[in-house]
Amino acid sequence: MIVKEYIKDFEKLGFGMFVHFGAYSVLGKGEWAKNIHSIPDTEYESYVKAFQPDKDWAKNLVATAKKAGCKYITLTTRHHDGYSLYDTLGLNEYDAPHYCGRDLVREFVDACNEGGIVPFFYHTLLDWWEKSYQEDFKGYLKYLRRSVEILCTQYGKIGGIWFDGMWDKKDEDWEEDALYSMIRSHQSTAMIINNTGLSALGALGHIELDSVTFERGKPEPINMAGSPKYVASEMCEIFADHWGYAKLDFNFKSLRQMIEEYCECRKYGCNFLLNVGPMGNGQIRPLDKAMLETLGEWAKLNEEALFLPRPCGVEMPEGKKDFVLEKDGVYYLFCYDLAMALGDANVVKAMAGDTMKKFKFDKTIKKVTWLDNGEEVPFEQKDGETTVFCTPYAYGANYVVRIAKMEL
Repeated sequence: MIVKEYIKDFEKLGFGMFVHFGAYSVLGKGEWAKNIHSIPDTEYESYVKAFQPDKDWAKNLVATAKKAGCKYITLTTRHHDGYSLYDTLGLNEYDAPHYCGRDLVREFVDACNEGGIVPFFYHTLLDWWEKSYQEDFKGYLKYLRRSVEILCTQYGKIGGIWFDGMWDKKDEDWEEDALYSMIRSHQSTAMIINNTGLSALGALGHIELDSVTFERGKPEPINMAGSPKYVASEMCEIFADHWGYAKLDFNFKSLRQMIEEYCECRKYGCNFLLNVGPMGNGQIRPLDKAMLETLGEWAKLNEEALFLPRPCGVEMPEGKKDFVLEKDGVYYLFCYDLAMALGDANVVKAMAGDTMKKFKFDKTIKKVTWLDNGEEVPFEQKDGETTVFCTPYAYGANYVVRIAKMEL
């Protein structure tokens, strides 16, 4: 099996920010608003004209991503509405330079490069605006490749391109060979990802694809049987129900769920791509920003275990969410459902948790410490089994998932 270094490098990024941003952000009704609400092109153009992001939108976006602990950002350079945030160089005039006088992808890439964040590009495959998508599919594919080639040649080195929408015409020949080989000719180490949607989570695809996807789905080990090359995996998730800004969507997931999903991704060596939908002015609404930055506070305490350590085959008892990762002979035990203490010893009954983590592990451990504060954790080893006696959370703290470092 071929193992490519750039795919391994992608796995080391671990945590990214997904950004759904476009003319639909002005409506505040989600990224599918044009289609779902049957908005005519003439009416939708008024929203395109009103789409005038603040000058500092990209810098603020990158700053929030860094506070969240993200290593890369994937931006919707063109979504299903067909409007491009980049200069299409004469392919059409349905792009940001013609409507707001700015190349928003250039602003994004410059902000990423300045902030030490790797830029990735989302690009739609289906298109509600471009007439050839319905009337001349072969012609549309040439238009699509020319569009993507602009992204591959005008913005310097990029982390990868994330496609979405092939599921809209499952029986068509999308000429993937031509699309992917064109990308390789310009960006030899760019990740090529093609979202399989909600119906084919984790499914392998074309040989040039470098990662499988789990859209809003529980990640799991990839079945690479028969695959000639190693591929990565990535799970994309949203805070509420819409990828693009939806003003009236209050169905937010908890921070606890986000932390647990982040950890679940790491359990399987899967990248976590967490979405935000900026408002029409390009700014992130306060709740999204607070969620991201607070998640970043948790991640900062545990950074050592979140990016480079990998799954290592340590089996946990059935029914337990806990798991172990390893890097260079150091092991990291991810502990769920711990108790909280009052004073020195009294555990609050209503919040009592699992205090003993027992699992098969026959390597000799020298020391166990909590990553968040460096305190030693008592443990014992006997007959090939290890028991870590998890001290309760001190009153005033609850990390949801706490990580213990086990040194041999």
